Amino acid sequence: MMNKVSKIAMALTLMFCLGLMKVSAQKIGYVDLQEIMTLMPEYKKANTDMESFSKSLEDELKKMSDEFQKKYADFEKNAAKLPEAIKEVKQKELQDMQGRIQEFQQSAQENARKKEAELLKPIIEKAKTAIGAVAKESGYGYVMDSNTAGFLYKPEGDNLSGLVKKKLGLQ
Repeated sequence: MMNKVSKIAMALTLMFCLGLMKVSAQKIGYVDLQEIMTLMPEYKKANTDMESFSKSLEDELKKMSDEFQKKYADFEKNAAKLPEAIKEVKQKELQDMQGRIQEFQQSAQENARKKEAELLKPIIEKAKTAIGAVAKESGYGYVMDSNTAGFLYKPEGDNLSGLVKKKLGLQ
C-alpha cells in the first residue's frame, strides 16, 4: 500500500515538473504598440479627424465665450442705469450662460474622449491582429507592449516591432 502511494506521489511530482517545464518554455516577445500605431496611415487620418473634431468644439466654445463676454461687458456698462428688476434678470441670464458654457466644456471633453476611442479602436484592432499573426508565425506564446509592461530588461531578439511593421507594410 505504501509503495503504491509513493508511486502515485512520484508520478504526480513528475507530471508537475513536466508541466512547469512546458510553461517555462513559452516565448515572450514585446512590441512598441504606440510606435507601430503612429506609423500606420490610418492613425494619421484619425489624428487629422480628431484635430478637426477638437477644432469644431473649440470654435463653438469660443463663440459661446465671446457672446458671454459681450453681454457681460454690456451689462457692466449699463448696470448703473438699469432698474433693479432688469439688473437681476440680466445677472441671472449671465449666470445661466456661464453654466451652459461650463456644461459645454464638460460635454466637449467627454465627446472628445469618445471620438478618440472610436477613431483608435479599428487601428488598435488591426495592430493587434498583425501582432497576433507575427507571434504565431514566430512561435511566441505572449507578446507584451513594451511601453506598459514595465520591463526591466528586454532582449532585442524578442522585439517583434520590426516584424509587425513589416506585416503591416510600414517599412
